[in-house]
Amino acid sequence: MKAIILASASPRRRDILEKTGLKFTVDASCYEEKFTSKMGPRALARFLSLQKAQSVAARHRNALIIAADTLIFFEGEVFGKPHTKEEALRMLRRLNGGVHTVVTGFTIIDTKSGKKMSRSAETMVHFRRLTTKQIEPYIASGEPLDKAGGYAIQGQGAFLIRKIEGDFFNVVGLPLRMVIQGLKEFGVNISLSKDSSGIKRG
Repeated sequence: MKAIILASASPRRRDILEKTGLKFTVDASCYEEKFTSKMGPRALARFLSLQKAQSVAARHRNALIIAADTLIFFEGEVFGKPHTKEEALRMLRRLNGGVHTVVTGFTIIDTKSGKKMSRSAETMVHFRRLTTKQIEPYIASGEPLDKAGGYAIQGQGAFLIRKIEGDFFNVVGLPLRMVIQGLKEFGVNISLSKDSSGIKRG
């Protein structure tokens, strides 16, 4: 069986992929994300995931590479990851009380055959209406840094969320069901239970 490589240093994506029961290793991509493209959010997320996958694929001769990129899209603006607390505060003030779209693009590459596929998923996230004083302690925790949109739905950032429409795992960073469906096209069969609480290897 081919080696499976997760081309991401994200512990969140690693944790999600571990739910499949697959044996995989991590080889993080060093591709530097750029948001200057005029692509729409779905196309941009797929493009960035492809660049990440290709940068790692070059290091593995017979493997399946899985890479992903998550973006926030709100009122015509793409939000990446804030690198300072000031950036995080600006992002969360913009998203506050509104509804934004989380888009994750992912790519799978078979380095032996050259076969590749890129897809994307969307989830609508409804933010609560909060004051700046309510947001500032969350910023001070440091959790928003290096998270798309400046929050982590699986962490303390859950208090920001009123509801979501779509795949929870997509907001965390990897649309699990779509990835499993994609892996089937590469000969890797995994079956999810109906409630997604358990996953069985096929």
